[in-house]
Amino acid sequence: MANLKAIRDRIKSVKNTRKITEAMRLVAAAKVRRAQEQVLATRPFADRLAQVLHGLQARLRFEDVDLPLLQKRDVKTVGLLVISGDRGLCGGYNGNVIRRAELRAKELTEAGIGHTNVLVGRKAVQYFKRRDLPVANKFTELEQIPTAEESSRISDQLLSLFLSGTVDRVELVYTKFVSLVSSRPVVQTLLPLDPQGFEAHDDEIFRLITRAGRIDVAREKVTFEDKALPKDMIFEQDPVQILDALLPLYLNNQVLRALQESAASELAARMTAMNNASDNASELVKTLTLDYNKARQAAITQEILEIVGGAEALN
Repeated sequence: MANLKAIRDRIKSVKNTRKITEAMRLVAAAKVRRAQEQVLATRPFADRLAQVLHGLQARLRFEDVDLPLLQKRDVKTVGLLVISGDRGLCGGYNGNVIRRAELRAKELTEAGIGHTNVLVGRKAVQYFKRRDLPVANKFTELEQIPTAEESSRISDQLLSLFLSGTVDRVELVYTKFVSLVSSRPVVQTLLPLDPQGFEAHDDEIFRLITRAGRIDVAREKVTFEDKALPKDMIFEQDPVQILDALLPLYLNNQVLRALQESAASELAARMTAMNNASDNASELVKTLTLDYNKARQAAITQEILEIVGGAEALN
């Protein structure tokens, strides 16, 4: 009977765990929707900024413009902006982006180029701190749904490192959102800004939907409207001055977009991990219930045999 009680307690414990993982899955799904709404809310500004920069690119030859953020110089030190999460329980999300940053750092070292790190997220900070790796700055306890204020603080730090000559190039290591069950760590050059990056490209919006009772992702193609600036437009200021003012905004928008994609990837990874944990808990409950029924049937059979044996002994 003691064995039966232990199995009942185990079943109760697994069911309680399943309730927790299911609640965490639903919370992550709700936050993914909030992240998508924020991406949609910031898209008009980002699109308009890209249109203006693309128009200025058509009017100016960026190669002839002497601006600090466009200046390419001999690379001796690279600053790596590594975006991770503050929390765990999200599968391999944090481990994958940290390994990608380590791989990039190894490539730079083998090429004879120094590097330093700007870290976003408690998990990356803990990992780099334990290994005494170079860290220029760190940002933790950010909102799970990134804000423009947070991206502005990070981009200001990157600008300070680049303009002061501490680093000659800034690269971004973050997790690109592919689908609910797939994300990919990537490396992207942030500074110096590449004029080719202002060109128009088709984009996609990922929408969280329910299909056959399960959460899924639908893709919606978004086409960038290339509206060239009128040829007879007269600038109140020198176009170079306008460009100098817009480039930091473009950098801030790039950092915000990376934070948003990383947040969506983290939440999707957590939702998938919690969904898998809930499924595993359900399977474990079924197995334990079967074991409980077998043990209970064996105990009942044993009691019947003992009663029959006692009756035969009396006769």
